[in-house]
Amino acid sequence: MASGSERVVVVGVDDSSHSYHALETALDLFFTPFKTNPQFKLVVIHARLTATSVLGFAGPGTVDIIPLVEQDLDKTAELVKKKCTEVCSAKSVEITSLEVIEGDPRNIMLEAAERHHASVLVLGSHGYGAVKRVFLGSVSDYLAHHAHCSVMIVKKPKAKHASNDKH
Repeated sequence: MASGSERVVVVGVDDSSHSYHALETALDLFFTPFKTNPQFKLVVIHARLTATSVLGFAGPGTVDIIPLVEQDLDKTAELVKKKCTEVCSAKSVEITSLEVIEGDPRNIMLEAAERHHASVLVLGSHGYGAVKRVFLGSVSDYLAHHAHCSVMIVKKPKAKHASNDKH
């Protein structure tokens, strides 16, 4: 864990509304706008998947589309960086480090938390049910059990439906 004045908040983001909500929540809870000497440093990490992990074990012709998938993943990473910068700028919070690292999000986030000596690791919850979690895995669940710092899993509130009740 980080010491005294060098406390670090590491936020994991992908291109989902859940992760942007987690980033905004972290900013609201840990950072004061325009503060010249913030209590925490902000590190934002985007774990960029590899083209082969996106494609899986595909048949003939896969080699031909790998460059297209790589381009799409690069474009997504740039959009994530831009969106994170905009979110932080709108809340007047400076990002200490904004990193895009290729690999499995579980390993990337675990290594980033250790490398930056995170005080807290913040992630969004996609809200998968038990069945989807079995097949897709849960990054937040994995990190909650393996990270050596506190892990904050932020749930995005579900949209409330307008009631048609007339009282």
